[in-house]
Parts: sequence; structure tokens; C-alpha cells
Amino acid sequence: MPAINAADTAWLLAATTLVMLMVPGLAIFYGGMVRARSVLNTMMMTFVTLGIVTLVWVGWGYSLAFGKDHGHGLIGGFDQVGLKNTMDEVYGTVPTPVFAMFQLMFALVTCALVSGSIVDRAKFSTWCVFMVIWTTVVYAPMAHWVFFSDGGNGGWIIDRLHVYDFAGGTAVEINSGASGLALALILGPRLGWKKDPMRPHNLPLVMLGAGLLWFGWFGFNAGSALGANAQAGLALVNTQIAGALGILGWLAVERLRDGTFTSFGAASGAVAGLVAITPSCGSITPVGAIVVGAIAGAVCSFAVTVKYRAGYDDSLDVAGVHMIGGIVGLLMIGLVCSSQATGILTPDTHDGVDGLLYGGGLEQLGRQAVAVLAALGYSFTVTLLIGWVLHRTMGFRVLRDHEVSGVDLALHSETAYELAPAGASSGRMTVSSGASDGLSG
Repeated sequence: MPAINAADTAWLLAATTLVMLMVPGLAIFYGGMVRARSVLNTMMMTFVTLGIVTLVWVGWGYSLAFGKDHGHGLIGGFDQVGLKNTMDEVYGTVPTPVFAMFQLMFALVTCALVSGSIVDRAKFSTWCVFMVIWTTVVYAPMAHWVFFSDGGNGGWIIDRLHVYDFAGGTAVEINSGASGLALALILGPRLGWKKDPMRPHNLPLVMLGAGLLWFGWFGFNAGSALGANAQAGLALVNTQIAGALGILGWLAVERLRDGTFTSFGAASGAVAGLVAITPSCGSITPVGAIVVGAIAGAVCSFAVTVKYRAGYDDSLDVAGVHMIGGIVGLLMIGLVCSSQATGILTPDTHDGVDGLLYGGGLEQLGRQAVAVLAALGYSFTVTLLIGWVLHRTMGFRVLRDHEVSGVDLALHSETAYELAPAGASSGRMTVSSGASDGLSG
């Protein structure tokens, strides 16, 4: 059995806790973006992943994603159900149970991201059932494709196609965005979409959530090195740079398009830059991170407006930011990856690959494009099928009256803000229509 490295283990333990913080951070980010009458429901759709996805992952999800390959790089097996046979194992230089928990955090964040496309109108009970199915048949197989390397006998994207995807541009970003788009099409637009203002009700929450996500993203990206090493250091540096340039890219587009700079744009731009650097943080130089972050911020700023012309209601722009940002990040690897970075990333199998703009030719760009198409096609198609079946059987959309009155009160018997006069008692908490309208714009 390989020896456990104490420094690597300590770093992965810390990185795991950083990524876990992204779940409540995302809940706060999403919660601030919606109208006041659906804050709690929006946050609950994210927060409940901590319960359901953890159970699925420990039960069978980890085994399907990281168990011995049983399908030509497509899926793992059931040899590690319940984390069986992992207690005394080592994954690389860290205990396998620690690695399993680190990867759980990726599953949690990815599933939670999907919810942003359908908030304000989705049944909470159906969402809970969806998470079990989706984590099993969409996330786990894709994690196997991208993250499970086994000397050429692992996932087909990493071990056979030889794609660079350091921390999940396919399995996390494109997967969540394409899945969210599929569900948005199944549920249809919110009542009053395009007619009624549906502005964020609490921009300070949005900015706080973005800050927590950024903080956790260092664990997400640098932790994917699975050790306290040069790969982790490069990933951390590139993560900071791309997030910063994402802000500038988004704000530049806002200024040119709308004549102003907004706090909402700054928060969204940071996330766009961080999304794009997720797959590329270990294969590009800091100069490349500047390019990737700026382009992602600008492109995603344009992409979030497409839904109004195309007619689909992606509530919180999961497709516009995560799907498009993930595509940008993966394809930019084929253009600006550098042998300086790729040489330390996987020296045994990819010794110093350069991207097209560094004189490396089209081969790596072609590999990256195949991974993008595979992730888009699988995630969108399978999620569309899952969503359609659940919509036809359980019903995936709340009743019209519940959507009008507010899903917080209808589904959870709670409201985020107690707006009744001091000392007033009304039994169950309510929000007057006037107050709700005032908070939601």
C-alpha cells in the first residue's frame, strides 16, 4: 500500500472544508438573487443537497464514479458501495475516505447549481427525488469520465481522450448548466416573466455569497491537485487572477452596453471568471489566466441575455454563466495551455503540451472540443428525460396560486423576513403583497 503523505492529507482536509463552504455560500448567493417571497425555498433547494447527495454519494455514487471501471471508461462498479473497502486504502498519497469526501463536495456543489435554473416555481419534493436520480445517472458517470484516472484504464475523457480538465469544467460547470437548461425548458417560464420585474431582492447577500464562493473556490481548484505541491500553487494563483479579471470583463461589457457598472455585474463576473478557470487552472500560466478570466467575464455577460431572445427562463443564469463559462474554459485550454504548466500537471502522460497560440497545433483543441460536446449532449439529454418523467408523474411545477402567493409560504410555511408591526401576532408568518412587491422590485 502506498504511504500516506501527511502534508498532502492535511491540505486535502482543509480543501474539503473550503469546498463545503461553497454550498451555504451558493445558497446565500442564490437567495439574494431572487424575489423576497422565494428566498427560503431557493436557499433550501441548495442546502438540502447536503443531506440527500451525501447519502447517495456514500451509498453508491462514489462507487459508480471512482470504483473500478466496468464499461470502457464509462462507469464504475459497485465494489465500494457504502465506502466499502476504502477505510484502509490510499488514493494517491491521501487516505481514500478523505478523497471520497473531497469528491462529495464537488457532487454537492454541482447538484446545487442546477437548482438555480428553476427556482421560484419548482416543487421541493420533486426536486428532492430528482437529486437522487440525477446524481446517480448523470453526475456519477460524468465524474468517472473526467476525474477517475487509472493508468489508461479509467474514465474515457481523462485516460483515453487525454483532455485537460483540472477541476471539473465538464462534470461540474457544463454539466450543471446544461442540466439546468433542460429543466428550465421542462418547467417553462415563471408567471409574469418578461413582463414583471424580477430583480434581485438583496444585492448585499449576492455579493456576500459571491465572496464565500470565491473563498471556497481555492479549495475547489487547488485542492484538485490532491497534494501540497506546485500544481496546487499554480491552480491557486490562476484562480485568483481569473476571478479578478472576470469582474473587469463583465463590467466592461456592462459599461458599453448599459452605460453603468453594477454590483450584481461584479459578483456575476467574478463567478464567470472562476467558472472558466476551473478546468484550466492547472494547464495555463498566470498570463493565460488573465486572458481566460477576461474573456469569460465578457462572454458570459452577453450570454445571460440570450434567454430573453430564445424564450427560455433560466431563473439565475446557470446556463449563461456555468455552461458557457465552462465551455470557454475548456476550449481556451486548447488555445493557451502552456508546456510550462502542463509539464508539471501530468508529467507521465502529457509532457509539456502547448496550445494552438503557443505553437502546439490543433490537436489539443480538438480533444477539448470533443469533451465539450460529449458533456453537453449527455447532460442535457439525460436530464431532459429525467425531468420530463418526473413532471409527468409527480409534477415538477408548483400550483399557480402557490407561485403567485410565494413558494416560501406555500411549501415551507415560512417567510424570510418578518415584516409585521412589532408586537403583532398573526399565527403563521405572512408577507403582505405590498411589502413583497416592494422588496422584489
